[in-house]
Amino acid sequence: MELLNATGMQAGYTMGMDPSGREHLVAVVKGTFSIPNAGDEALRAAIQFPLVEADTFSGEPGFSAPLFETDYPLRKPRCDVLLVGNAHAPQGHPAQAVKVGLQVGTMVKTFRVVGDRAWQVDAANEVWLTDSEPFEFMPLTYDRAFGGSDDRHPDASKHSAYLRNPIGRGYHKRLERPLLHDQPAPNTEALNEPIKRPDRPYTPMAFTPLGRGWEPRLRYAGTYDQHWLDEVFPFLPADFQDDYFQAAPADQQIPYPRGGETVKMLNLTPGLREQFDLPTVDVPFTFFRKQGGKEERPGVIDTIVFIPDQRVFTMTWRASIPLKKNMFEIPQVLAGRMTRGWWRARELGKTYYPSLDAAIRDKRASEREEAEA
Repeated sequence: MELLNATGMQAGYTMGMDPSGREHLVAVVKGTFSIPNAGDEALRAAIQFPLVEADTFSGEPGFSAPLFETDYPLRKPRCDVLLVGNAHAPQGHPAQAVKVGLQVGTMVKTFRVVGDRAWQVDAANEVWLTDSEPFEFMPLTYDRAFGGSDDRHPDASKHSAYLRNPIGRGYHKRLERPLLHDQPAPNTEALNEPIKRPDRPYTPMAFTPLGRGWEPRLRYAGTYDQHWLDEVFPFLPADFQDDYFQAAPADQQIPYPRGGETVKMLNLTPGLREQFDLPTVDVPFTFFRKQGGKEERPGVIDTIVFIPDQRVFTMTWRASIPLKKNMFEIPQVLAGRMTRGWWRARELGKTYYPSLDAAIRDKRASEREEAEA
């Protein structure tokens, strides 16, 4: 299949399958934009980030925080708003705690970031936290959020994990001094939910993706029981929900944006505050069928990822079309808009040249190939 990219951004395609077993051709465009200075417009960046082929992590996959998820899910019911970066102390002066915030349109998320601290336990098993260490910047990943595994007891049957964030820090079900004393505590916490105990069900706070096997997402993955093994495998279970493809927590999911939404950041860059509007970019997709004809689909923005320390962000547009048999039904997909001249040349079955110079270059290339043959 040929992908025609007229967007000036990165484009790709893949196959997806829904719970009914029907295949879909999925087309994706990803644009990288610069975070502008105050009052300026967010423009397309000179360097366009590639599409993410596989999930990436802060460390060992499965044992560290997800950073970037693959850009190739079948579809997302809403738009994920994600951020990969650090909390910054104002003016670069070390602080024990700072408030961070991200707003996109009507979505607002804020939480508290504190320096490194540890659990303390006295002889009577009373628990408290040390004062937090001053910091200039702090990673905002789920490695640093409340959670983790309580696996220090010599009896493995007494181990447990915090399923909402099994790779975090600070969670301990068992409070004996040898197991808990001096263990690291979380660096993030909800503003209205300060962390005071290691055995309470606190909300993990970060802006990065949730793990695919964690409690908040796992509920949408469907039922994989003996019936599924015997009757459904290798297809998805009937109760699989597309919400599983949402990488962001629920408070970072928004209706598909149209562009123009205001973005605000607090203490997510050394500059303290950032404010700008999302660019308004229309990305249509045209699927050309082998038997003739075409189907147009509007691209929806279903993923926004801010990377403030690099002063860039990405927006991802997606569209899909169900297939009757296989992807060979669709020999070409056009991402973006071509000129009237291109469409006219296509109707006439001719090669389109955007300029006389391009036609001459193509003719000379053909002559060289003939001479070499």
